[in-house]
Amino acid sequence: MVVTLEQPARTRLITPRGRERALPVVLRYLAQDPLAIQMVFPSQASLNGAEVTWTFARQLLEEGLNAPAGSGDVHIWPCGRTQTVLEFRSHQGVALVQFDTILLRRFLVRSYAVMPAGGEGESLDLDQGLSRLLRGV
Repeated sequence: MVVTLEQPARTRLITPRGRERALPVVLRYLAQDPLAIQMVFPSQASLNGAEVTWTFARQLLEEGLNAPAGSGDVHIWPCGRTQTVLEFRSHQGVALVQFDTILLRRFLVRSYAVMPAGGEGESLDLDQGLSRLLRGV
């Protein structure tokens, strides 16, 4: 895996009792997966003690910075003028993390410098992707 863009970030994990706990995460953008971004959470944030990576659409993050967005496992919404909340749902439970909005916006701007919006399709090799998928069958 070639990492094109990686940015450490601090976020706040919101606990079930409404308390906040500082949490380091890594924001990642990979040119070989141009439609997605990744958020890598450290092992101390997971129930099983392993690092956890969430991958979701870059467009979802952009939409969620301005208005509630998402369906399924990832939901994003603005929380006031300076904060953004990301909600991650799995069969193990729900995690709420709060970011400074400016940090997420800067990361998005940097990802668009690597791959402009609308240019993602040019870098996708559909034949290679289908071959990999079919080999797994």
